[in-house]
Amino acid sequence: MQPGEWANLSDDALLEKRISHLGLRLEGTELQPLIQRLYDELTAKGLAFHPPCHIGDEWFVPVGIPAIFVPFFLTHDRLRRLERKLILEVEGESEEWFMKLMRHETAHAYAYAYQLYRKKKWQRTFGLTSFDETPEFYRPRPYSRSYVVHLDDWYAQSHPDEDFAETFAVWLTPGLDWRERYKGWKALQKLEYLDELLRSIAGQPPVHRPEYRVADHDCLNLKLKTYYARKRKLFEDAYPDFYDNDLRHLFTAGPEAADRVRASAWLRQKRRALLDSICQWTNENRYPVNKFIARLIQRCDELDLHLLRPDEPHHSLQVSAYITTLVMNHLFTGKFKRSK
Repeated sequence: MQPGEWANLSDDALLEKRISHLGLRLEGTELQPLIQRLYDELTAKGLAFHPPCHIGDEWFVPVGIPAIFVPFFLTHDRLRRLERKLILEVEGESEEWFMKLMRHETAHAYAYAYQLYRKKKWQRTFGLTSFDETPEFYRPRPYSRSYVVHLDDWYAQSHPDEDFAETFAVWLTPGLDWRERYKGWKALQKLEYLDELLRSIAGQPPVHRPEYRVADHDCLNLKLKTYYARKRKLFEDAYPDFYDNDLRHLFTAGPEAADRVRASAWLRQKRRALLDSICQWTNENRYPVNKFIARLIQRCDELDLHLLRPDEPHHSLQVSAYITTLVMNHLFTGKFKRSK
């Protein structure tokens, strides 16, 4: 099937299609010159290995395989629109974001291709690696100077492999004076070591390049509706009853108040502003935050909550602070809940 056969379908019709049957390719898309830009960056650094790129269900490098998989939805505008509608954002959509992710994934490919994680100094610098997955939730120290800052959520702090990958990505970024940027940081020692390490393999072919089948890793033989049902499920969280007391505290107007307004209506009016502000400052994905606010709105309706003087700034401030606290807890623990 070619894109012309499905690009104009309705969302419902498109969701019935198997991803593997959409005829998706990297060649000839706007991603191809960006991948070539990555290869040019590697060449400019004297590095000979250009990791092969394939289409997958998400951004990843398979364990032990020096190859990069790029999410399928980035290959066509129609799929990007569907992703944005259902998940509220498209990871890697802009050229800058795409290149940041590509440099990061390239680091993982290089770690496998040259077995870098086996080196004793690598282990002393970044920590002991393992084939365990990067933890989905971790507790970063936002002001730590022991790690570079490249992707959102202080991702370098999540796992030794990600520390290396983020350091590699910073080192590879064209036009970035990383010595000046990280002057006085402990992370500079990691960058200096990585610079020495990569210079030592400049021009050399990979020492580990196992054969592999793309089909074993792409995970695309499923319908789009199944893919999105699973993906949206990952962002969802059970709604606990103990939020009720918090909501009653935030919205206290009783039935005797003549000028009260429904809390749910007020939240709907403020929803976009709350979503934009909270996501900007927490770096959390828009979909789970939007979903959580929707649940608060629904619960306010169920509890028949109201408030007085809805135009007073302190209402927005209190609600924003409350939701931000819960979102940060979600970032660190995976749960929208408060510590008791």
